[in-house]
Amino acid sequence: MSIMQERIKELMDLRNQARLGGGERRIESQHKKGKLTARERISILLDEGSFEEFDMFVSHRCIDFGLDKQTYLSDGVVTGYGTIDGRLVYVFSQDFTVFGGSLSEMYARKICKVMEKALKVGAPLIGINDSGGARIQEGIKSLGGYADIFQNNILASGVIPQISAIFGPCAGGAVYSPALTDFTLMTKDTSYMFLTGPKVVKTVTGETVTEEELGGAYVHGTKSGVTHFVVDSEEEGILLIRKLLSYMPQNNLEEPPIVPTDDPIERKEDFLNEIIPEQTNKPYDVKDVLHAVVDNNEFFEVQRNYAPNIVVGFARFNGMSVGIVANQPNYLAGILDINASRKAARFVRFCDAFNIPIVTFVDVPGFLPGTAQEYGGIILHGAKLLFAYGEATVPKVTIILRKAYGGAYDVMGSKHLRGDINYAWPTAEIAVMGPRGAIEVLHSRELDEFKDSKERNAFLVQKEEEYREKFASPYVAAKYGYIDDVIEPRNTRFRVIRALQSLATKKDSNPPKKHSNMPL
Repeated sequence: MSIMQERIKELMDLRNQARLGGGERRIESQHKKGKLTARERISILLDEGSFEEFDMFVSHRCIDFGLDKQTYLSDGVVTGYGTIDGRLVYVFSQDFTVFGGSLSEMYARKICKVMEKALKVGAPLIGINDSGGARIQEGIKSLGGYADIFQNNILASGVIPQISAIFGPCAGGAVYSPALTDFTLMTKDTSYMFLTGPKVVKTVTGETVTEEELGGAYVHGTKSGVTHFVVDSEEEGILLIRKLLSYMPQNNLEEPPIVPTDDPIERKEDFLNEIIPEQTNKPYDVKDVLHAVVDNNEFFEVQRNYAPNIVVGFARFNGMSVGIVANQPNYLAGILDINASRKAARFVRFCDAFNIPIVTFVDVPGFLPGTAQEYGGIILHGAKLLFAYGEATVPKVTIILRKAYGGAYDVMGSKHLRGDINYAWPTAEIAVMGPRGAIEVLHSRELDEFKDSKERNAFLVQKEEEYREKFASPYVAAKYGYIDDVIEPRNTRFRVIRALQSLATKKDSNPPKKHSNMPL
């Protein structure tokens, strides 16, 4: 055997050693938990044969606590780049089979390297998390490694799309990297995120709680809003990432990809002319409207189970990628509260950062009243949504379906917040407040004088109708130019597409500044 052949054999042996991670036994243990290995995840995520790995031969440099006798090639994280549907992406995938995926100095350096490369070339970054946290034996070097990753997350924010998949534990300081990225997904039963674990919680607060109850996928998908997607399996999550990226550009200097469609622009949906109930307080499902008007009835919802009184997600109109925000009358009458405001504001800001037009469907009775909301800072949180719409310079098309009352009218993509094209259905009611509340304020003295409740109710109904006609009609707003047109519901798809086409070359900008100081 020649020297070159010996060297090549050595190379192949080392590669095989690196690919085994923590060894066959630990790989088997990973599979028994219903989890894939770091490299298996990458192979499903990326186009076949496209993965180019970096730093396969890196190992840790710690000699304390017996670690000098335990070294593994790759040191617990697999990094590199490849393609998804032919488009370049960078990826890191934490390997739980090596020291429980714990983060070391060299591990952090590997992650930072791919983050910096992704930022330089303008390609999305995908992080797959499955780690027990900092490698305690390395002390400050581990903590410093986390901070280096966080700094890169911050610099990349709004420049390249960042997506985090949580496919196992993610605890302590490790949670902040996913929190800084644009979208996070978790798997049911096998993933969790929390700053302090159940044992610490028990010691400090006396609460007894399981890992799942404290930071499982259900908790973060419904209560905290920390995760945007909850999936049944890792394979489902990985395919979801591929789909999610299809709506995004590579970076903030590019436009989202256009996907050819055979769905006709002029397609009419007659049932939309009847979807708004005659009783103004009766609910309907706004998703029926969304599915009806977008390409191929396909709407990709984000944060489905968190703050369901507002709906956000991606879709396409004539092949153009858009972000959709819609009040949901089916839940809490579509009212805006703290969680709904936060959810929609962050989504709007993502779309604006990455040149994705925003289409807003409005049916909102106002902001949720009560001490819980006021003490929780609804003023500040509502201002986040207001700020997001007002700051956004991407094309903004708004359709008022039914109610648009009070400050909630302003907040939901109104003309006054630089809405580009604003439509209303004939059923739209745009006013300072709902007819009943307005009449009770405007005619309080007359109402107090009624002795007979039937006569009082008859008076209320009469005045409500007069109020609707005089103040809440869409034609009143149209008279002042705040509504560009009142449209037939069944033509909504056509009108939105034409509006987006007309705005394709829109240029708008904000005053020069270091950065804004949005309400937080």
